[in-house]
Amino acid sequence: MNWEIVIGLETHVQLSTQSKIFSDSSTAFGAEPNTQANAVDMALPGTLPVLNRGVVDLAIMFGLAVDADIASTSVFARKNYFYPDLPKNYQISQFDQPILSGGSLSFLLDDDEKTVALTRAHLEEDAGKSLHENFTGPHGESSTGIDLNRAGTPLLEIVTEPDIRSAAEAAAYARALHALVVWLGICDGNMQEGSFRCDANVSVRPAGQTALGTRCEIKNLNSFRFLERAILYEARRQIELIEDGGTVLQETRLYDADRDETRSMRTKEDADDYRYFSDPDIPVLTVSEDWIADIKSRLPELPAQMRERFVSELELTPYDATQLTSDRRYAEFFENTAKHLPADQAKLAANWILSELLAALNRNELAITESPVKPEQLAALINRIIDGTISNKIAREVFEAMWEGEENANPDTIIEKRGLKQITDSGAIEALVDEALANNPKIVEQYRAGRDRAFNSLVGQVMKAAKGKANPKQVADLLKQKLG
Repeated sequence: MNWEIVIGLETHVQLSTQSKIFSDSSTAFGAEPNTQANAVDMALPGTLPVLNRGVVDLAIMFGLAVDADIASTSVFARKNYFYPDLPKNYQISQFDQPILSGGSLSFLLDDDEKTVALTRAHLEEDAGKSLHENFTGPHGESSTGIDLNRAGTPLLEIVTEPDIRSAAEAAAYARALHALVVWLGICDGNMQEGSFRCDANVSVRPAGQTALGTRCEIKNLNSFRFLERAILYEARRQIELIEDGGTVLQETRLYDADRDETRSMRTKEDADDYRYFSDPDIPVLTVSEDWIADIKSRLPELPAQMRERFVSELELTPYDATQLTSDRRYAEFFENTAKHLPADQAKLAANWILSELLAALNRNELAITESPVKPEQLAALINRIIDGTISNKIAREVFEAMWEGEENANPDTIIEKRGLKQITDSGAIEALVDEALANNPKIVEQYRAGRDRAFNSLVGQVMKAAKGKANPKQVADLLKQKLG
């Protein structure tokens, strides 16, 4: 039987505010346990939550970016469940009246554009953290510790429709969402620190069937690779279970990366199990049109818009435009380089950034903002290629010197000091060509016998004699002329 995988994702995005959603405690990562939890976070008697306006600003910005409906009024609710790291025994979240509804996110998968519809996005607080491993009590006994530093950290939970049909598509959507929230500056995107976490709802059904199968939720996937592998495993598990005559149970599962498998965590709860009701301590959230307009005025150009502009105005390929707009820092580096070049040479800047610069950054484990070669310096180097001062090959040598800080990364000074200027004198190049033809009669015969590769070999001989400094186009043109 042919099976279809049906996937919906719920992504918890930690919003980049300095304080928590309902208190003024810090959200900074890495503090000693329980040093960033005040009376509100610990739910001490008599404390009351106060909504952080900055959290709402960031939610509105995301809503504008994905063309969601921004609710003029939304309500916070109490989601009741009982864990040691949840001091109030309920989580403040949004249920039937979220701040955002609808919207969509488009992305490329193998050069095909995919669009995933969003169901909703709602604000909520994070819980604390239970520490089970390598934790002992005051007398050395095995214990569980509770760290409430994360309690009250602001989250935007983004929920998709069950539109995704493969593990690869799920990972591509998650990458696109991650890139967008980082681009907007509403989340730092640090998956190791828990700033971006995905839950995957996975079910299977016979191909052609419209009814959905029973879903299982895989919790807290904190890498794109684990997300893809967990979905693949879970889909296989469900298919094998059904084909063997079993029944899929609705449950919450965890992914074990070491064993590359999912395992049961608990029976999946339904909304009724959480006994949602409106939180009486938090007023209805009202978002005015003026508030939305203010956020819209501060919205940066979005990746899709910039990608389209790069293709239509700067004549980049869709692939290059997609690569450059996958990270706002790369897009800004590219634009700051291209503005120092002739208008029709932006493609050359893209090539250098996505090849030589990216390779150097990866070798040295640096972010592009840490590059020792700045945009205006890279542009100066590319201009020397454009005006024929140096060849592409020589430019790579100059780039390495610039990277190492030689002559304050000034390409003109490096070219002059090292004597790297390209030979463009037609007489000098003709002498080199004549010498190559005279010294390589067998290669000449091979070319005239129809072996096209022999021509490249002759070009190589001339360039070798010129120590890479001859203008390659002039060399090729003169060789063709002399070979008839």
